Amino acid sequence: MAQFALKTALPNYLRDEQLRIEEFARGVGLDFFPTIFEVLSYEQMNEIAAYGGFPTRYPHWRWGMEYERLSKSHEYGLSKIYELVINNNPAIAYLLEGNSLVDQKLVMAHVYGHIDFFKNNFCFQMTSQGRDARDGADVRKWIDGMANHGAIVRKWANRIGIETVELFIDACLSLENLIDPQKPFLPKDLSPKTSEEEAEPETPEVPLLRVDREYMESFINPEEFVESQKQKLAQEAEQAQRFPTEPERDVLGFLLENAPLQRWERECLAVVRAEAYYFLPQMQTKIMNEGWASYWHSRLMTESICDASEIVDYAERCASVLATAPGQLNPYKLGIELFRHIEDRWNRGQFGKEWDECDDWELRRHWDRRTGLGREKIFEVRSLYNDVTFIDEFLTEDFVLDQKLYAFGYNERNDRWEIESRTFGDVKKQLLTSLTNAGNPIISVLDANHGNRSELLLEHTHQGADLRLDWAKEVTKALSRVWTRPVEIHTVVDEKPTALRYDGRDYSQKTL
Repeated sequence: MAQFALKTALPNYLRDEQLRIEEFARGVGLDFFPTIFEVLSYEQMNEIAAYGGFPTRYPHWRWGMEYERLSKSHEYGLSKIYELVINNNPAIAYLLEGNSLVDQKLVMAHVYGHIDFFKNNFCFQMTSQGRDARDGADVRKWIDGMANHGAIVRKWANRIGIETVELFIDACLSLENLIDPQKPFLPKDLSPKTSEEEAEPETPEVPLLRVDREYMESFINPEEFVESQKQKLAQEAEQAQRFPTEPERDVLGFLLENAPLQRWERECLAVVRAEAYYFLPQMQTKIMNEGWASYWHSRLMTESICDASEIVDYAERCASVLATAPGQLNPYKLGIELFRHIEDRWNRGQFGKEWDECDDWELRRHWDRRTGLGREKIFEVRSLYNDVTFIDEFLTEDFVLDQKLYAFGYNERNDRWEIESRTFGDVKKQLLTSLTNAGNPIISVLDANHGNRSELLLEHTHQGADLRLDWAKEVTKALSRVWTRPVEIHTVVDEKPTALRYDGRDYSQKTL
């Protein structure tokens, strides 16, 4: 990555605008980390974007590939990055050199909405690294953390070779979505068990039928029955000793703790897993996060920031951001409209038991109790929801109708994508399905000693969509590379239970 010029600080006129916009943002109730803005050239912005918004990352070929993609996309006029903001304390945001003053104001207002969301939404609490002992502030030093990760990988690359390290990181990156979204919110592991607690349980007694006369023992409990009971006990004991005892969704964490890795492999895998958990909240809240930032830049720009000469230019920029195209979901548009819908409902009192039980369409259309709770409600929603719960609770039939949403699918007969349904239930189901687990398949570790051969058995929780078999093949290879033993994934293909297996040399697929 090129060394940045030192002149990335805001010029005075933009610094004055930042202070003014920050005051407006605090005035409407936004609560954000201290924010540092820097101005970057197009090339520098593409470099930062290729690194996922950070000024430095660990060495890997994919950053260069992403930089080339972004550069060509910008060169051909297919896309343009207006801003980048990092979930850090203090937050770091980048403005693009050459943007108009209206664009810079719009970006600043948008950024403050993002940072308020980073600081207050419960999903992003998992990225907190503790509390400052002096003032209790949330510690999020992720720029330092990413730099440390880079130092770790560079250390091993210098010792054993960049190609060896990159090949292993390739395998880890193939698995980076195999984490447990609930893991950061679960109670920490209990304290180590005492020796008394760890003592092996006594061998259970074989359950036999009651015998009143000793001479009847061989008739009531024949040898075949006794042997079957012993086998049953043995199977139950084996099941109880299966490791892990419960399916483990945090596959990366399981591999980190139990795979026979060398020290350098374990440290590289830990880097990939830590960064996967850092970026997870952004995938879980894409619609809410962009909707919240768009809602506030819209309010601030039209009510406080812009003067009369800037409104038309702002409206043009905002319209391009919120524009939708057939067959595409614009998270900015869906998010901002749903927040506005919630605010309007709670301002008019369209909630609660009486509202839910009202069947009179005309009465519902003119329902207005003037409760004025909209602003309070959207701040509550911003803190307590992610995309799945946001859509599940607040997407209404009226909203789907007003926004002209529809469910679509691929028609193999006509070889094209087509609208399948406009009904509320179908639209909501398709949205929730695409958002559950950030759109990734749910795969868990079932047995680390499958077949008593130290093989790894995983299970795909099938929810109506089959795995992409070409991707699944590469994932099994990557798992085998990290586990160093054969790996098997149980799933459903064409409505048939199927085992996908890689034994270290060959990939196979068979119906169970």
